[in-house]
Amino acid sequence: MKYLNFLIFVAIVSFFVGCQQKTATNEPANSTATTGSNAKWDAYVEQFLNDYFTAHPDFAVVQGKHEFDGKFPDWSEDGLKKEVARLKGERDTAAAFKDADLDERQRFERDYLIAQIDKDVFWRETADQPYVNPYFYADSIDPDVYVSRPYAPLETRIKSYTTYAKNVPMALKQIKANMKLPLAKNLIRIGRQTIGGLADFYSKDVPTVFGSVKDEQSQKDFKEANDDAVKAVKEFDVWLGEQEKTATNDFALGPDKFKQMLKQTEGVDIDLAKLEEIGKKDLQRNLDAVKAECDKFAPGKTLIECSDKASANKAEGKNVVEAATAQLTDLRKFIQAKDVITIPGTEEAQVKQAPPYKAWNFAYINIPGSYETGLPSVYYVSPPDPTWDKKKQDEYVPGKGSLLFTSVHEVYPGHFVQFLHANRSKSKFGQVFVGYAYAEGWAHYTEEMMYDEGLGADDPEMHIGQLQEALLRNVRFLSAIGMHTEGMTVEESRKMFIEQGLRSEGEAEQQSNRGTFDPAYLNYTMGKLMIRKLRDDWCATRGGKSAWKQFHDAFTSYGGPPIPLVRKAMMGADDKGPLF
Repeated sequence: MKYLNFLIFVAIVSFFVGCQQKTATNEPANSTATTGSNAKWDAYVEQFLNDYFTAHPDFAVVQGKHEFDGKFPDWSEDGLKKEVARLKGERDTAAAFKDADLDERQRFERDYLIAQIDKDVFWRETADQPYVNPYFYADSIDPDVYVSRPYAPLETRIKSYTTYAKNVPMALKQIKANMKLPLAKNLIRIGRQTIGGLADFYSKDVPTVFGSVKDEQSQKDFKEANDDAVKAVKEFDVWLGEQEKTATNDFALGPDKFKQMLKQTEGVDIDLAKLEEIGKKDLQRNLDAVKAECDKFAPGKTLIECSDKASANKAEGKNVVEAATAQLTDLRKFIQAKDVITIPGTEEAQVKQAPPYKAWNFAYINIPGSYETGLPSVYYVSPPDPTWDKKKQDEYVPGKGSLLFTSVHEVYPGHFVQFLHANRSKSKFGQVFVGYAYAEGWAHYTEEMMYDEGLGADDPEMHIGQLQEALLRNVRFLSAIGMHTEGMTVEESRKMFIEQGLRSEGEAEQQSNRGTFDPAYLNYTMGKLMIRKLRDDWCATRGGKSAWKQFHDAFTSYGGPPIPLVRKAMMGADDKGPLF
């Protein structure tokens, strides 16, 4: 699912650098070909990217390859099978390049490329996602790149969108044919929201975006294609709705596939009981910290009452977009004053309200792909569901502290800063692909790290905001394991989000449902814990906390490989330290 990238709800990029303990510099190992490099490998990587873009034109467009505008992958049964076979063949080709034939940069890139293939094959074949989960297709069928990204004048983008819209009916026909019935109830629901919800977006928002285009033929072609796309989406949504009559609760991967998911998509090979124990320990650590702060902030109150008090204090601004915008200015200044990490370039992120069809998570950031130039990144925040009552809507909007650390996560120094580093890589392969645990682990790691650096220091309310975000990810971690390997129900997960994650009713409902279609959302905490352990081990011989900036600059320069690969590169091949 870009799988994800499983999503990452971002147009993601990545890169890597060779970082040896013997040097204090962070020179990219992939910046130039060394004497021992293999020209055949470099040519192969270029060909791999070209072939990947051809097979995944939707992904190519997000990366900025606009010669693919409007095209979809071949999602026929035959097309899906051929793509799995192609990826397996590519894996064999890459693995045939032996260590002795490659320099250090190329060996790392080979392992990185193979890891990406393993990830794709897992979701497509082992997890069977193209056949059981409509959400597998949601990112690919999302037209946001044509509508929101100003990569070309509207007069050009309306033609790209028109081509896209003409191809939507066939794409939906293929998706429908792929579904193995009966489908899981929660997977139907997210399909209806993310794909079915496009009908309103097509009919209401898109015409407004392109309304200023003067060319009559372009407008005529656009309207015909868009009307047909609206009709196709509505029919697909009705069909999905009909499947609810026979829907099951069989969304779980099961223990074997879940364990394989960790290994094949993130390079983490661990006993599930041990992993769950690690998650429970971190949850308790954060609950203890919340209790200590609540004793000062809301003495005599329960943790839920204390959290509710913190959540009731909203950030200044007439709405959450204005509040988040103000926070970004302050965060950038804080990072520069504290010298937390290098912020390369002068780019800044914009803040906008998320469209309803993407409002299944409170916040995400959309960052231009690696082939784009001069385009803004947009940090989206989602309004509450308008069908909720006023109390539920008010509770959904985060408090000042929680919003502050959400802004840390998405922008400064989370995703946005990470991608500023990644976009400066000279490795095009590294710029294109990123891991879920790497990206979300880094962004989540920065929340606690920024508090440790003094953000919100001596203010229990702000610390509670940081801890609210940590508890949310802790419960995601345990819910993913519970729902997919232990028979935990969605209702039991929802209850845990309220009682231990300290979330509102609305968000608890969102988050427990998300776990059914995003089994890898444990990657936020899993990635954070691996990064923190690597930081502590790497900095132990470099002056401890005084080396944090050096670590941050080095780590973010890798961009997106599985974290175990980065650990091996930074600590050395002989490293015997544990991941957690």
